[in-house]
Amino acid sequence: MSTVTEAVEFGPPALPPRRARTHLRLVTPDDGSAVVSNRAWASRYRARLIVCDVLVVVATAIGAFQAALLLTAEPSVAATMTAPAALAAAVWLSSLAVFRTRDERLFAVGAGEYKRMLSASTIAIGIMAIAVLSLEVTAPRPYLLVAWTLGVPLLLLERWGWRRWLNHERQEGRALPSAVVVGDADDVAEVITRMNRGPVVYAVAGVAIEAPDQGTFLRAGQRSFPILGPPAGVVAEADRIGARAVIVAGGTSGDCAFVKRLGWQLEGTSMELVLATRLTEVAGPRIHFQIIDDLPLMHVDIPRFEGGKHVAKRGLDIAGAAIGLVALAPLLLAIALTVRLDSPGGAIFRQERIGRNGRVFTLLKFRSMNATAEQELAALLERNEGSGVLFKLHDDPRITRVGHVLRKYSLDELPQLWNVLVGDMSLVGPRPPLASEVAGYEAHVRRRLYLKPGLTGPWQVSGRSDLDWEESVRLDLHYIENWSLVGDLMLLWRTMHVVLHPVGAY
Repeated sequence: MSTVTEAVEFGPPALPPRRARTHLRLVTPDDGSAVVSNRAWASRYRARLIVCDVLVVVATAIGAFQAALLLTAEPSVAATMTAPAALAAAVWLSSLAVFRTRDERLFAVGAGEYKRMLSASTIAIGIMAIAVLSLEVTAPRPYLLVAWTLGVPLLLLERWGWRRWLNHERQEGRALPSAVVVGDADDVAEVITRMNRGPVVYAVAGVAIEAPDQGTFLRAGQRSFPILGPPAGVVAEADRIGARAVIVAGGTSGDCAFVKRLGWQLEGTSMELVLATRLTEVAGPRIHFQIIDDLPLMHVDIPRFEGGKHVAKRGLDIAGAAIGLVALAPLLLAIALTVRLDSPGGAIFRQERIGRNGRVFTLLKFRSMNATAEQELAALLERNEGSGVLFKLHDDPRITRVGHVLRKYSLDELPQLWNVLVGDMSLVGPRPPLASEVAGYEAHVRRRLYLKPGLTGPWQVSGRSDLDWEESVRLDLHYIENWSLVGDLMLLWRTMHVVLHPVGAY
């Protein structure tokens, strides 16, 4: 809930005059201020993406051509391929632009940027293939396949690198468009709190709320935000401080007439109008819009747990687990031997877990505790530091020397690749629970059993044991209802980073 705070507590907000829009200082209870970058950051960032995209595509066109020549051993066509290769690069770059892969709303948020890049690249290759066949261009046959196979990973890697840089900038309070949130006090506070849960895409410069009782600040979470005035004057205030967007949080300010007038007032400005819906925990691909007699209808797809997407997910599981078991075989044998030499007992720990639809299966892990760990659990329950139905202990005396290393880098989970291969688990999914945990589930939490548990998942890459019970449940349920293959690939990629830089693993 929100609270309105007296101005004397934090001092007056430092708002620059209209002609000075370079920076806006926000008042916070942490360090007293935060800096929000001006609007120019997006143009500079987009220019960098364009330059790097051009370099990657040109390098791919040249590299794919050379690789295709080596594969086909047809050097005689080299002289005739300069113009087609240049045209191929131009088509590819044009496709990236047409699909708006550098849209500001995609910067460092979600999988939308990667999906558009995959679509743009695939369409570009398709257009080039049709052109080659139609115009009977002399070209090495593997050229387009090599170009796609080489270029797409390089483009994705390039964008990932820029995302990392942008996220770092945003953590420092830079490269963020500023926004004003308007609505009832409670709605505004709720929207700000939810916006701060995920990747930060707006820096809230102030709020415009209905009839504040007193004071000039609104408290939302751990921060306080300056009240700029009532909703009626929000556009003038937002323009004065150089805000990039006006976010409508609902409540009394969210009626149709207000939103319509707000849209009219924003015409001719560079500000965006953003409507914050009360529909939460629903990802973009499940939302569709339809207009009937000027009435916008929002359609929300109901989650389905069967069908083609799930067949494709199973195919990814089989391929990934099989490749992982073969590639990691020497490491698996070395870990097994180390565990046996470190302490008495077998190398593999087996435990019954609950899988999809409540099915019991035997989960495999490298043993990271002493052989009598389960018998010693009862004596440690009163020291439990976990939340909800979970048992966790930072300095668990049952963990072996090798076990500490295995847990820190999640190496103890590697035998679960076998569970994935045989169909008990998936590469990505909710955390596999114990039967004792499932017995304590509330009705809505049992939705975690709608999908196979995962070797990794949102819980593992978002803090693991450092998360409280409610947050871990929220992450798992959001994944279950909104998962996609591209999202799974992103979680697998993030898992690699977490393994190298572990957080919450003990």
